[in-house]
Amino acid sequence: MTPRLTQYAHGGGCACKIPPGELESIVAGLTGAAPKDPVGDLLVGLDTGDDAAVVGVRPDLALVATADFFTPVVDDPYDWGRIAAANALSDVYAMGGKPVVAVNLLGWPREVLPMELAAEVLRGGRDVAASAGCHVAGGHSVDDPEPKYGMAVTGIVDPAKTLRNDTGRAGVPLSLTKPLGIGVLNTRHKATGEVFPQAVEAMSTLNREASAAAIAAGITCATDITGFGLLGHLYKLVRASGVSAIIDSAAVPYLDGAREALRDGFVSGGSRRNLDWVRPHVDLSTVEESEALLLTDSQTSGGLLVAGEVPGGIVVGELVPQGNHAIVLK
Repeated sequence: MTPRLTQYAHGGGCACKIPPGELESIVAGLTGAAPKDPVGDLLVGLDTGDDAAVVGVRPDLALVATADFFTPVVDDPYDWGRIAAANALSDVYAMGGKPVVAVNLLGWPREVLPMELAAEVLRGGRDVAASAGCHVAGGHSVDDPEPKYGMAVTGIVDPAKTLRNDTGRAGVPLSLTKPLGIGVLNTRHKATGEVFPQAVEAMSTLNREASAAAIAAGITCATDITGFGLLGHLYKLVRASGVSAIIDSAAVPYLDGAREALRDGFVSGGSRRNLDWVRPHVDLSTVEESEALLLTDSQTSGGLLVAGEVPGGIVVGELVPQGNHAIVLK
């Protein structure tokens, strides 16, 4: 019988992220120290908590660098590999870039889980990267009591066409390119073993087309929705851009089964921590606590939140002038 990978991890996917408030306090003192004789200028760094770093090397070319890895979010090793790769590549797409090369990051309890399963994880990552036109060239592995997998990815972007989280402006609609609900479905999967193909499909789908559509439309502001949930990542965007946002909670799309999973109590600790973090900055008076939890549901390999309209995206709100709350729900 194949082991259930999710049973070897204390949590699942991006729900295992360090809570956003704690993370910001950890990295608060790491900005502003420039290296000696750098090859290029740091165009996007830690300051706004964007999705990846961007370094300009020519007026028309910049490098995008990111790393992302997590514990098993599904039991199938090949699917986990595909999901983890799509999630890592998403950071490059969230900046408007194209991935060029990736290296694997693997932690594996080699005396507990068969190495054949690790090979399947790596195969899944390779296949998704190949579909993105991205080379996979080696990586690094450690003997780890808890399985973890992801990638460090390098991409390229035109500095004049970079998507950032600090360029939002009032009066622009907000589009979401994937439905929410991945977190509650993954939590149910971990607890019960039920398989949700709709969640696997969403998580393993690349954000390539959404990113390209945003660039083609002349959009400059976007972020991807992952571990901090819709409201968490939106809060970072409006804070960085100096605006506020209105979200129409009735317009937000969800995967089939998400509301049932919420009703039955399958909410991760990461999602609850997300809500605690954004609560002081969001007007939640028009929604139930359960709805607020869905809006902070920790996503793994979620879609893009784009400041503008893109084909295939659903308009869920708009950016407005800065007000009493960073985000208002209606």
